[in-house]
Amino acid sequence: MASIVLKRTSQKMPLVGFGLWKVNKDTCADTVFNAIKAGYRLLDGAGDYGNEKQAGEGVRRAIDAGLVKREDLFITSKLWNTFHAKEHVHALARKQLSDWGLDYFDLYLIHFPITLKYVDPNHRYPPEWFGDDGKVYLQNTPMIETWQAMEKVVDDGLAKNIGLSNCQGSLILDVFRYARHEPAVLQIEHHPYLTQEPLIQLCKTLGIAVTAYSSFGPQSYVELGAHKGAASLLQHNMVAEIANKKGKSSSQVLLRWATQRGLAVIPKSNNHDRLVQNLECNSFDLSPEEIKAISGLDIGLRLNDPADIDPRLAIFA
Repeated sequence: MASIVLKRTSQKMPLVGFGLWKVNKDTCADTVFNAIKAGYRLLDGAGDYGNEKQAGEGVRRAIDAGLVKREDLFITSKLWNTFHAKEHVHALARKQLSDWGLDYFDLYLIHFPITLKYVDPNHRYPPEWFGDDGKVYLQNTPMIETWQAMEKVVDDGLAKNIGLSNCQGSLILDVFRYARHEPAVLQIEHHPYLTQEPLIQLCKTLGIAVTAYSSFGPQSYVELGAHKGAASLLQHNMVAEIANKKGKSSSQVLLRWATQRGLAVIPKSNNHDRLVQNLECNSFDLSPEEIKAISGLDIGLRLNDPADIDPRLAIFA
């Protein structure tokens, strides 16, 4: 399976993984088991997704069935915004590992460069964006405090690699000024409507692997009513034309556009045939002209923007 070698640990991160965002709790264990059975070896989760226990159950079933060993899998989780203070990072990582039934994560990311007021997991978990009254409460925890606590997670063997998500260049460069363990991975929204080329180039320069989420653009946001009126990429005439020419699906073309440029992808599907199809996206190549044409669809459309929740959360401003 194609992979990216992470800089500090030289661990191989699969180029195509299975994303757990919006995978329903009641089907998550089966979905994860079937994804592993189909050949997926990277699972991308987060505390905020609310399905880590169920994902862990799917992993245990796959291991018990002899499909894989733990070391065959690359499992990612993320630290939520309410746990950025140094006294909460380590405890939350342990809680999440317990939910998964694991001893370590292969990768642990800071989900957003946003610090929200602490919410005790015994009170509400996942805490999401809001207090009990539906309002957003910020907390003044600087990134240096959170990052140094993340480094302790590595030192204590709870995660092999750590990284960032939803961060822009200035903050990444700031982390590099004080990091003992540099960010191994940056996870970002990335699709033909939002190519973020300067950010990707910065990561390549710094030796940070990039994982793209929302590879199908508006598709992931339609059911949330948050697609911002954008036309479907899966039904875009140019993408469909390239797919027909290659004898592939539009989703495979969109994923290959990313992986052929060295980016990892983490699509999810509750449909088994599409799940298998997505995993096979590296079975063909796009021409340089096709890659350039798809990249030319960029309109700077950001679909996952916390500023839509509260203007004080405008991290991409």
